[in-house]
Amino acid sequence: MGRPTRPRARLRVAAALTAAATPVVYGFFSTELGGIGPPDGSAVEIRVAEGLSSGDVARELEAAGLIGHAAIFDAYVRLNGAATSLKAGRYEIPRGAPYAYLLWALRSGAVATTPLTIPEGFSIPTIAERLAEYTGESAEAVEAYLTDPVRVSELDVPGPTLEGYIFPETYRFAEGVGVPAIVAAMVGRYHAFWGEEERAQAAALGLDEREIVTLASIVEKEVRHGEERAVVAGVYWNRIQRGMLLQADPTVHFALGEPRSRLLYRDIDAVADHPYNTYTQPGLPPGPIASPGAASLQAALRPAEHDYIFFVARNDGSHEFTRTLREHNAAISRIRLARDAER
Repeated sequence: MGRPTRPRARLRVAAALTAAATPVVYGFFSTELGGIGPPDGSAVEIRVAEGLSSGDVARELEAAGLIGHAAIFDAYVRLNGAATSLKAGRYEIPRGAPYAYLLWALRSGAVATTPLTIPEGFSIPTIAERLAEYTGESAEAVEAYLTDPVRVSELDVPGPTLEGYIFPETYRFAEGVGVPAIVAAMVGRYHAFWGEEERAQAAALGLDEREIVTLASIVEKEVRHGEERAVVAGVYWNRIQRGMLLQADPTVHFALGEPRSRLLYRDIDAVADHPYNTYTQPGLPPGPIASPGAASLQAALRPAEHDYIFFVARNDGSHEFTRTLREHNAAISRIRLARDAER
């Protein structure tokens, strides 16, 4: 009998796995064993379904043009003890990525994510629309989830609803992540804002967490120029201390259920008994009217010290601040004249 020989395919795999090439740095990974294609910064999307074997995944990578030989990568995965550890999901793999990177990504579940931005000042209906567009669920279903009273205790917020506690920021989530997980992450980011220093500052003002967020939400809706946040917060703080009605237009818009391009006295009268109408109801409203960002929360915690109790918006969105009703009415007249002159 002749001398037994090993199959050529196995020889090729073994040779590839034991080749002693000089390593080239690819991020944190060696390219001793690498994918194919130039590392030009472009990426290839692949989807790994649940239940695929390492061989199946290797063939997906080969079909996508990321590796040259599925059998070699499969053997590499097995030699690293990862045959049953590859995670399902959607991946964006850089061209030319080495085997070490491919294995790390698939083993750790470093799936592709897409951004989701919740801007400052969004309220629950607009947040629901944004989440619906992102997840593919209906806006009605998302809003019903957000407004369910059980969310307040479930997510441990001061209430009275989730309004104001869905923290505005840009997030990234993997495909298939549902509304409950997304909302929990956003509220978790809100909780992260509150450290010992913030709670101590709220206590120094004599306000609780809900009251700070409520004041911050009004500031968020009023201000278009960031440098005015603390000044506007100071106006409302002065009014609170003097026992004056806040007379904050955004609270009336909230009570009406939709914003008006111009708030009229009949609009205020239409919701005179609404608890959020700060033209008729004393003090802060029962809860936030929108999601304030960190800057508005900080402004509410540290209102500017001054003696202004009025402000009116200029044509560019900035405000003129005044100390007396007489000064306030004069400012309104000047701004109206300027507005008419621009027409």
